[in-house]
Amino acid sequence: MIATKGLTRRFGELTAVDSLDLHVEKGEVFGFLGPNGAGKTTTVRMLAALIAPTAGGATIAGKALGTDNREIRRRVGVLTETPGLYRRLSARDNLLFFAKLYHVADPEKQVERYLKLFDLWDRRNAPAGSYSKGMRQKLAIARALLHEPEILFLDEPTAGLDPEAAKTVRDLIETLRSKERTIFLCTHNLDEADRLCDRVALFKTRLITIGEPEALRDALYGRRTVVHLAESIDGIEGALDLPFVKQIDVIDRRLIVSLGDPEAENPALVQRLVELGAKVQFVTELRVSLEDMYLDLMEANHEPS
Repeated sequence: MIATKGLTRRFGELTAVDSLDLHVEKGEVFGFLGPNGAGKTTTVRMLAALIAPTAGGATIAGKALGTDNREIRRRVGVLTETPGLYRRLSARDNLLFFAKLYHVADPEKQVERYLKLFDLWDRRNAPAGSYSKGMRQKLAIARALLHEPEILFLDEPTAGLDPEAAKTVRDLIETLRSKERTIFLCTHNLDEADRLCDRVALFKTRLITIGEPEALRDALYGRRTVVHLAESIDGIEGALDLPFVKQIDVIDRRLIVSLGDPEAENPALVQRLVELGAKVQFVTELRVSLEDMYLDLMEANHEPS
């Protein structure tokens, strides 16, 4: 659905996006993660055919960037970090204006549909400037969806929203996923990306790594079982002589054990601990957060996969 090859954008001496190679599948929720100034918004602007690349190329929904820009703009919807609504116009008139720009077949019906979907119908005649930030964000997403785009670019869609409004936006993304609409999500909210995205790319001018969040965690850190003991036993890590145990760390009454296949190996691990006199309270898996992985990669504590 989105494919780039060597996509590059320079502003004078500054390289904002450097030789980006990327492939996003149809129906995928794809997270594009990076710090401020990393080039995420510039990438979105290129992929939405709003600015031209300096070098390289891309196809979006089967259309070539630079050759089919008008068609690309018909096939994508964009939510920028700021909603960009006409504050003096009513919500309804805002959407009608954009629906006509996109040549929506039945603008009145489509505007009503999305105002009701986002629970804004009762306030349809109120000026957009009188809306709360969360309501304006919902209205901006409705505007991006009016022409039923195949690809939706969302730039920080929940930034600054209260928890209830942010949940509404996340629920909407889940709904759109079920309709096989491709979503390209730029976000600083790493917990949100972890929950919503099929794959994530970590990006800082250049692509650092890309993959499914769980697969990236496993590749970087391996899998570790945490065994909680009722009481500590001196030297137990030395006596735990199982061939599949890669590493053991002892922290208070917890054993953190690196394994290759925890599902298959945990039962033997627990059995051996009991044989050694350990009183096992419970067993969990140590799960590294996407935030920790992001920080480690950005600080180059790990080599990208």
